[in-house]
Amino acid sequence: MIFSKKCEYAIKALIHLCINSDTDTRLNITEISDSIESPMHFTSKILQELVRHKIVSSSKGLGGGFFLNNQQKNIPILEVIDIIDGKELLSQCGLGLKKCSSKNPCPIHNEFVKYSEQLKQALSTKSISVLSLGVAKGTNFIINQKEEIL
Repeated sequence: MIFSKKCEYAIKALIHLCINSDTDTRLNITEISDSIESPMHFTSKILQELVRHKIVSSSKGLGGGFFLNNQQKNIPILEVIDIIDGKELLSQCGLGLKKCSSKNPCPIHNEFVKYSEQLKQALSTKSISVLSLGVAKGTNFIINQKEEIL
């Protein structure tokens, strides 16, 4: 697990919003948290933070709720990760050492730097809408699937 639980829920909520909302359709917090199997209060705080950063839109009152506009659907997922878990997440030492560097590397430093750079590149080119495509088709999942008993 590389991302915090908060970041995992944020990404799942964004994918769910991307598939199920638009400027005419808003989703309430209960619907979102139930759909992504997350605690409602925690999800509400996450979405409020994403609204403050203009990653998610919201409206109050009757028919209000959360939604994504077209511009928000095209935000790179790395931007969301940077907001929730911080820009340094993918730059940290794989073993958690504070002073790991190319001059003072940990045993996995070189491999971890390579992996981290590839991951940053992939996450900077994948938008919320791109991540949503497989979920919308049913080929990818954002919740645990029930195992079939034979």
